[in-house]
Amino acid sequence: MIFKNTKLYDVLKYLALIVFDACGLAYEQLAEVWNLPYGTEVMRTFVILSTFIGALIGIGSYRYAHMSVDEDMSEENAMLTERDDD
Repeated sequence: MIFKNTKLYDVLKYLALIVFDACGLAYEQLAEVWNLPYGTEVMRTFVILSTFIGALIGIGSYRYAHMSVDEDMSEENAMLTERDDD
C-alpha cells in the first residue's frame, strides 16, 4: 500500500502515533478511577489499532522509498513526458 495522498498519510500517522495511544491510556486510567467498564480491553484495542495502522504506514513508506522512477510515474504523467520525434 502506497499513500499517494500525503494528507491521508499525515492523518493516519497522527492517529497511530498520538491519538489512539492517548485515548487508550486516558480511558484505562479513568476507568480505574471511576470504576468504568472494560478499561484494559479498551486500552488494548487502541494499541492494536495503533500498531496495525503503524504497520501499514511502515509498509507504504518502505515501498515508496524502494520504488523505481518508472513505477512512480502514472500512465498519464508518462504520456505527458514522452516525446514524438517522428
